[in-house]
Amino acid sequence: MFSCVRWFQPFLALLSSTLLTLGYNCPSSCLCPDHHTVDCTSQGLTRLPDSIPLDVRRLLLSNNWIPWIPSDFLVLYSDLVYLDLRNNSLTKLEPGTLSTSSRLVYLDLGSNNLTEIPSGIFGESRSLIKLRLGNNPYLNMVSKDAFAGLTSLRELELERNALSGLDIGVLSQLPSLRVIRLEGNPWVCNCNFAKFFLWLLENRHKLPSGLEGMECSLPGDGRQVSLNVLSEDSFRECLGLLTLSDYLIVIFSGICISVAAIIASFFLASTIHCFQRLKSKRTDEEEAED
Repeated sequence: MFSCVRWFQPFLALLSSTLLTLGYNCPSSCLCPDHHTVDCTSQGLTRLPDSIPLDVRRLLLSNNWIPWIPSDFLVLYSDLVYLDLRNNSLTKLEPGTLSTSSRLVYLDLGSNNLTEIPSGIFGESRSLIKLRLGNNPYLNMVSKDAFAGLTSLRELELERNALSGLDIGVLSQLPSLRVIRLEGNPWVCNCNFAKFFLWLLENRHKLPSGLEGMECSLPGDGRQVSLNVLSEDSFRECLGLLTLSDYLIVIFSGICISVAAIIASFFLASTIHCFQRLKSKRTDEEEAED
C-alpha cells in the first residue's frame, strides 16, 4: 500500500504543477511579464490571439490590425480590468460586446475606424472609470443611450473624431464624469448645437483645454470660430425655436384644453337649462295657485 502511495506522489506533484501553470500559458508572439498580464503590442495581429489565460487582468493589444471583436469575447475573462485596443482596425462593435465586463476599469478604443457608438455596447459596466474613444476619424454618431449604465465613468475622450454635434442626453447619464475631451471635432454651430453649447458653458471646468480648444463652423459661410468667443446670446434665436416634441406637446395641450372647454360648456349649458326649466315650473305652479 505504501509503495502505491509512493508511486503516486510524483504523478500527483506533476499533475498539480500542470494545473497551476495551465492558466498562465502565454499566447504565441505575446509577452506575459506576470501571471495576470498579456502584452501583444505591435505584433502584427490580424485577429485576437488564442489561448489567452482565463484569469488575465491586463490585456494589451494596441498597434495591431485587429478588425473586430467577437460579441462573446469577454464572457470568459471576468477578471479583466484593463483592455487596450488602441490603434487597430476596428470598424464597429457588436451590441453587448462589452456588457459582460463587470470589472473593467480602463478601456482604450482610440485610433481605430469606428463610425458610431450605438446603444447597448457597454451594458452595465459600472466599474469603468476611463474610456478612450478619440482619434476615430469616421466616428460621427454617438447614440443617446450609448453610455447608459456607466455610473462610475470619470474620464471620457471623444477628441479628434468626426462629430458635428452631440445630444446632451449622452452626457447627462454620466454622474461621475470629471474630465471630457472634445477638441478637434468638426462641430457645426447651428440650432442643433445650441443646447450642447449651454452644457459646455456649465461644464467648461471638465474640459482640459477649456472652450479655447474647441472650434465650430458657422452654418452660413463655414467660417471656423473658437467657442470661447461665443456666448448664450449667440444662440438666442435658436433657443426660442420649438422642437418637434415641443410642437407635439403644444398641440396635445391645445386639444386637451379645447376638449375640457367643450365639456365645461356642455355642463354649464345643461345646468342653465335645468335651472330655467325649474324656474318656469315654479312660475306655472304659482300662477295656478293664484
